[in-house]
Amino acid sequence: MINSQKAFNSYDYIDIFLKRIWYFIIPLVLAITGTVVYLLIVPKSYRSSTMILVSPQKIPQDYVKATVTSTVEDRLQSIAQEILSRTRLEQVISEYKLYPEKSKSSSMDETVEAMRKDIQIDVPTNKDKEKNHFAISYIGKDPRVVASVTAKLSSLFIEENLKLREQQAQGTTEFLEFEMNAKKEKVEKAQEVISSFKRQHINELPENRDANLKVLEQLHLQSQKINEAIKAAEDRKLIIQNQLANMPYLSATLPGTGYSREELLSPATSKPPMVLQLSQLKSQLEDLQAKYTDNHPDIQVTKKKIADLEKKLAENRATSEGSGPAKKGKGGDSVTDQYNYIQEERKTQLTLLDKDISRLKKEDDRTRVMIAAYQARIENTPIRELTLSAMIREFNNLNESYQVLLKKSAEAQQAENLERRQKGEQFRIIDPARVPEKPFKPDIFKVLLIGLALGLGSGLGMTFLREQMDRSFRDAEDLETTLGLKVLANIPIIEKEAA
Repeated sequence: MINSQKAFNSYDYIDIFLKRIWYFIIPLVLAITGTVVYLLIVPKSYRSSTMILVSPQKIPQDYVKATVTSTVEDRLQSIAQEILSRTRLEQVISEYKLYPEKSKSSSMDETVEAMRKDIQIDVPTNKDKEKNHFAISYIGKDPRVVASVTAKLSSLFIEENLKLREQQAQGTTEFLEFEMNAKKEKVEKAQEVISSFKRQHINELPENRDANLKVLEQLHLQSQKINEAIKAAEDRKLIIQNQLANMPYLSATLPGTGYSREELLSPATSKPPMVLQLSQLKSQLEDLQAKYTDNHPDIQVTKKKIADLEKKLAENRATSEGSGPAKKGKGGDSVTDQYNYIQEERKTQLTLLDKDISRLKKEDDRTRVMIAAYQARIENTPIRELTLSAMIREFNNLNESYQVLLKKSAEAQQAENLERRQKGEQFRIIDPARVPEKPFKPDIFKVLLIGLALGLGSGLGMTFLREQMDRSFRDAEDLETTLGLKVLANIPIIEKEAA
């Protein structure tokens, strides 16, 4: 173009386009032809997709609480890693005979990696909290195989989700059962320690404190009564010892009878059984007075018997006054025999008193031993109470933990049964994989549109370039601009008219 400063109007552009029409048409045709050839020879890729819905738990959470607490996003990431592993993809490749050309020329790792690139998983992120579904798609050359592989991948996702949830629920149940059994052993051991402690210190436990105090009080009273009985027996023994010691020197009265020797020799008093009975009653009265008061019935009865015997002896004595000297009766009825008999009776009483005193002292020793034992029980009760309280507190803590684990284990077992019966959260296919009707790549419309745009751009570019390279004069203005001369006249183009 000679004059680059020249202003063009629409007619000028139309004239240029018509004059350079072949520079526009040829690139446009070549571009469209190349696009069509590209669409014909390029390998076509088909994509099949499936939509999977995350179905919530069918049983309300208030009744059965699931133990699988991981989020859907985390589980999908874990499942995707499992599904896209080499082992799983090798099985799919072998089952559907995928990538035959690549398998011949490349290693299995490269084939698996190629399949990973052809699999697309649209996993919801944490920002998509309201998104309760995800999509799986696969790209391949055979539309039927693509649909089958997509269906296979979706089934693997569903199976793996069920397996993963069941494993997590089962793992939770096994862990809680293990912890529960361990805690149960500790509870039983603590309970056995408490039982053994109670058996070992059964008489020193806090619940036996009142009973021990009552028994101790009774033992003190018993010991007091025994001491009083010992004192009374010792007093009686002292009296009898004094009587025995003074009997050889008594001339006025025979100890224990209240009668003189001359009176005992008289016929009226020559009945030793009555005299001895009176002596025995008086000894018995002394023993009773040492134990009881004068108002006691036994003392009253004994006093009445003594009074009756004394009255009879007095009557016999009054009747026998004036009789001759005493004679020795049959069967040893002399005064000397009666005196010896009374002396032997007193010695026998001393022997019996010594036995009673020895028996009472032994009984008092046993009572004191028992008092010391019960006193030790009462003194040890606070120590046993503190130890037992610590044991019970530890047992209660262990038992409380065991009850919590027992409850959680039952809930975990319910959750495991929920997963086994497939009543928990599930993946459900809402849009199954279908055989694609048109290829995913290349996109014919986009490729044609790009080819058309490329042809138009190339044609216009070639037209513009050719026009810029044209150095011919078109009008007077081009001549004046180039040569700097003034044009005086223009000769129009004379076209020959048709005859």
